[in-house]
Amino acid sequence: MKGYLLVLDGIDGCGKTSQINHLSNWLPRSGLMPKGAKLHVTKEPGGTHLGTALRQLLLNTSNESAPESTTELLLYAADRAQHISQVIRPALEKGDWILSDRFSGSTIAYQGYGRKLNIDIIETLEAIATQGVSADITLWLKVGIEESLRRRKATNNDRIEAEGKDFLEKVSLGFEALAEQRNWITICANQEAPLVSQHIENALKNYFENLLVI
Repeated sequence: MKGYLLVLDGIDGCGKTSQINHLSNWLPRSGLMPKGAKLHVTKEPGGTHLGTALRQLLLNTSNESAPESTTELLLYAADRAQHISQVIRPALEKGDWILSDRFSGSTIAYQGYGRKLNIDIIETLEAIATQGVSADITLWLKVGIEESLRRRKATNNDRIEAEGKDFLEKVSLGFEALAEQRNWITICANQEAPLVSQHIENALKNYFENLLVI
């Protein structure tokens, strides 16, 4: 039986980390996963040993170490190709489930809409890096810009998070467009974490119930 790739995505401050922690406990007990299937929790960038090194380069706040925009795009593609080969594809082939913090949509939103790089080139790199693997379900945690900034006020921003409000607004528009184009499940993430968790659980139950009907 084929495994499933579930992705949580959204702008910084949308609550992905909290919801992935919740889902990592809930999914194995939900009755949605087939008997014997394991859940693997991972992230991009950084889901492999190579990815961890690339993540340090990508998110380093030092101006001397900051990659140029095209270099940044290529590093994300390299991270994803390694992630697919070492983690995602082997797990899917065993029938296991993957829960990933970010996937290819983030690159289009951040580097395409945020950095204004050519989206056709990004999509070509996506096809190369993903090697035919795509997310079965993407949950977009939609949160307002002001709420995102409020949540991150007391944290130390990485290089991407430090880009500021205007950049974040462009990225948010990218996620909005992707959610419509790729039929992502949109979750209102402006609410308290337990309510967001409940909406995610309901959305996943509805998805798999409809799948059984079809």
